[in-house]
Amino acid sequence: MTQALIVMAGAVALWSLLAARLERWQITAPLAMVVAGIVVGFGTRNTLGETLNTKVAQHAAEIVLAVLLFVDATEVRGGLFGPQPRAVFRMLLIGLPLGLGLSVLFGAWLLPGLSWAVLLVIACVVVPIDFAPAAFILRDRRIPLRVREVLNVEGGYNDGIVSPIFIFALALAGDASHATTPMGALGDALPSAVKAIAVGVAVGWALSAATKAAEQHDLMSHQSKRMAMVAAPILTYAVAVGFGGNGFVAAFVCGLTLNFFRHSTSFHRELELIDDIGFLLTTAMWFVFGSVAVFSLSEGHEWRAVLFAVAALTVVRIVPTYLAMIGSHFSMRDRWLLAALGPRGTTSIVFGLLAFNGLSGEAADLVLLTLVFTVLGSILLHGAGVPLAARRHGQAR
Repeated sequence: MTQALIVMAGAVALWSLLAARLERWQITAPLAMVVAGIVVGFGTRNTLGETLNTKVAQHAAEIVLAVLLFVDATEVRGGLFGPQPRAVFRMLLIGLPLGLGLSVLFGAWLLPGLSWAVLLVIACVVVPIDFAPAAFILRDRRIPLRVREVLNVEGGYNDGIVSPIFIFALALAGDASHATTPMGALGDALPSAVKAIAVGVAVGWALSAATKAAEQHDLMSHQSKRMAMVAAPILTYAVAVGFGGNGFVAAFVCGLTLNFFRHSTSFHRELELIDDIGFLLTTAMWFVFGSVAVFSLSEGHEWRAVLFAVAALTVVRIVPTYLAMIGSHFSMRDRWLLAALGPRGTTSIVFGLLAFNGLSGEAADLVLLTLVFTVLGSILLHGAGVPLAARRHGQAR
């Protein structure tokens, strides 16, 4: 444990000292932490599985996800659904469900023997996009602004939308203590989701109203405003869990509510501290992922899982995107960019770790293996392929 902390903190410090130069080379903090995690993973692979499969690890992953979902929900600019709401609706309400369904179909073909519930869990792990490992995509001006705007909102919201589906699938796919029928799983997941939404809206609205009142009476400092935003996702998570709801779904809804009600120009400055905390938690999850990759690959690998990861990064992303954008004002080149610029990252890692904790036997191992191959494949594909796609697009324009 001490060795892991030294390596992780040392990697963060080293990257921080060289961040400007490394980011020009597109070496982001998550990528650096993966390397550090791999180094530690060779010494911890024999005990890592037992560590991940504990209640402490489960709650830690849930709290991390709660903070990250809250940050994603509050980061969207230009309205609740950004400057391109119609395109965002297409990607989230058409493309995302189609992607989940197509992933389940590929899983049934390439990963035989798994129940459809486990395949849906895997789909929830590999389909949501996340720009933590490739944030430079959203800053690359060779990519049209409208494409970056849609990707930014999609990356912020798709994990929150997938969360209830993930809870439902995991409840059905878990061991004997979980639901054994779809209606039973829905009976477990639906009340939890409803309570989460209610708690998220209530806490978000109450905190927004209280902050506004405190500002009017000059009761808050700039620091206390930032601290309030740090407390928001943790408070929401704890209240939701206390009422039997899902904590990380509640945190996501709280972020949406605050983003809707807080119209002050200083709101995004108030989020700076929670943004930094989210960044640190993201780097920690990528460090864990590096160790998990060593552990999972040392247990053996299945070539079908490799093919599934390739399909998840290509066909499962491209086909739903094209279908979702039929009839839109986006050109064919823009649609190709929307399909190609879909890296997988922190969301997949956290969902994968929660699934490994909630499943057992071959299903748990395959979830972890598909997670590892998909995220590693995304690092290679989007790390090397995105600059090439952007360059070609710029030349074409």
